[in-house]
Amino acid sequence: MNAPLLSVRDLTIDIQIAQGTLHAVRGIGFDLKRGETLCIVGESGSGKSLTSLAIMGLLSKKFKRDAARLDFAGIDLMSRKQREMRDLRGNRIAMIFQEPMTSLNPAYTIGDQLAEAYLLHNKASKAEARARAVELLGRVGITAAESRLTQYPHQLSGGLRQRVMIAMALMCSPELIIADEPTTALDVTIQAQILRLLADLQREMNMAMILVTHDLGVVARIADKVAVMYAGEVVEQGTAREIFEHPRHPYTRGLLRCIPVPGKTKPGEHLGSIPGIVPSLVGRVEGCAFRDRCDVSEAACAAAIPERRLESGHVWRCVHASGEGASA
Repeated sequence: MNAPLLSVRDLTIDIQIAQGTLHAVRGIGFDLKRGETLCIVGESGSGKSLTSLAIMGLLSKKFKRDAARLDFAGIDLMSRKQREMRDLRGNRIAMIFQEPMTSLNPAYTIGDQLAEAYLLHNKASKAEARARAVELLGRVGITAAESRLTQYPHQLSGGLRQRVMIAMALMCSPELIIADEPTTALDVTIQAQILRLLADLQREMNMAMILVTHDLGVVARIADKVAVMYAGEVVEQGTAREIFEHPRHPYTRGLLRCIPVPGKTKPGEHLGSIPGIVPSLVGRVEGCAFRDRCDVSEAACAAAIPERRLESGHVWRCVHASGEGASA
């Protein structure tokens, strides 16, 4: 069996604030192989983006990151210094950020920003970096690629800027790409194009991909594995088929009720919703964080919640071991 490209065990992120310690990410764990896509899904504030930044080593100094294991291709990311992480970032691990207009530098041309990482990580000339940039801009569907190199980010549309971000992430042919809600600011048509593009490039280059999203429709189209996050924890994890066809955690079921189902949801029909708000994660956190919003909670939910497993690695954190307590 092939070893995972990325292996994460018991990842935690704590933030010191005036009110105490905010436990933003708690006990995250997953494996990802080459060519696989893991979608991390959940509400805003569930810790999805922080998990991605922790893997990249891009957290602020005020954030405390800890993990029993954070391994990329045999490299212990927990012990790597920032200078050593810079050798990996943009080279073997790349990230596509949520909003390209805030990620691209408005003072530099597209060509300069595309070439920067390539020149940093490769013994290449500026002409070679330029040729690589033109090649990738073409591959991500940007016409007249060479003329785009002299343009600035504000001269491009949102869809083109996102394509530039994808090209930038691919400049050094990374083994792992992390896409943090890369289609949030785009219209539906452009979203579909960007997702197809990412999937095609991933297969072509045999990259592993982590896609952070709150859109289960996106997950259904692209994921091999799904990790559902709530209040800093992964509450359910499994293959995309298992999650969509046999969801075990009440929160996962609630999310699925919130999306329309083609052929089943009638026009004008009310969609489901999850009442309440995410609880505070400041100070000591006990029991199931979802219990106050759950329609099948019971006294045991206030105690420690064990991990329950159901064949093929399908894992959820709930006292309802077989899922029968969760509402359909």
